[in-house]
Amino acid sequence: MKQGRWLLDGWPFQAFPECPDGQSIFGRSTGRAVEKDSQQQLLGNREHLRFAQGLRLRQVDMITDGIAGSTATLSKMSSLLRDVCVEAIERRRRKKEQRLGGRREFVVIDESHFRHKRKYGRGRMAGGWTRKNWVFGMLGVKRKGQRSRPVLRLVQRRAREELLPLIVHHVRRGTCVLSDEWRAYRQALTALGYRHYTVNHSVEYVNADTGCHTQHIERAWRTYKDTITRLRGNRTEDLLRDHLSLIEWNEWLGKKHHNGRLGCLLHDVAKKYT
Repeated sequence: MKQGRWLLDGWPFQAFPECPDGQSIFGRSTGRAVEKDSQQQLLGNREHLRFAQGLRLRQVDMITDGIAGSTATLSKMSSLLRDVCVEAIERRRRKKEQRLGGRREFVVIDESHFRHKRKYGRGRMAGGWTRKNWVFGMLGVKRKGQRSRPVLRLVQRRAREELLPLIVHHVRRGTCVLSDEWRAYRQALTALGYRHYTVNHSVEYVNADTGCHTQHIERAWRTYKDTITRLRGNRTEDLLRDHLSLIEWNEWLGKKHHNGRLGCLLHDVAKKYT
């Protein structure tokens, strides 16, 4: 029997094309088992596999695949799963503080707007949403670039009295911090014990003298905004806050779990409802 090999959440599986539709398409796992000495099926059929892809599909595609019968059902499923992830990352914050930096990790900081846009610019808020809140991001990056962990917080203003307490709380003293030359933390971080390097974006994107740049977090902003916009997660302030927590859950918990994001999600569901 000819077998194919492919990956699911980082695990190599043997697929048997001869299996009929609706039956298990997985053979025995050739890598780490879901449970020790267990050969139980990870997913029962193709529909479950599609739903396990992180809800990245459009709702119309998921309805076509038979995952649910209506968009209302899918929205409720997504909301319940989002609540599970938000509760899990909040539990992680209470148990262990989200600390960034140190000898082997530098931190890039920046602020950005996540404003809701009306389709075709029509409607009562056609000129764009008037929300004034900013998202302040702190991105921990390993020096060899293997891993990045974000801390994302909504702030009312980009003022020094709002940004500096967040930096002190989440970034270890002595850490190398990279940023632009926004006046809120210009010359203030050095006094607080950080090694602060800046780049003037009105002149250049990479500091010619120090090599400092903020491309790590600029690239992250693009990914985060695309994800939240696709899921319509910036319609309200509370919904935006939940989606920011969901991004943190993915980076802090989902990617680190030994069974991948799906295994982490199932663990958090069991934690919440049992």
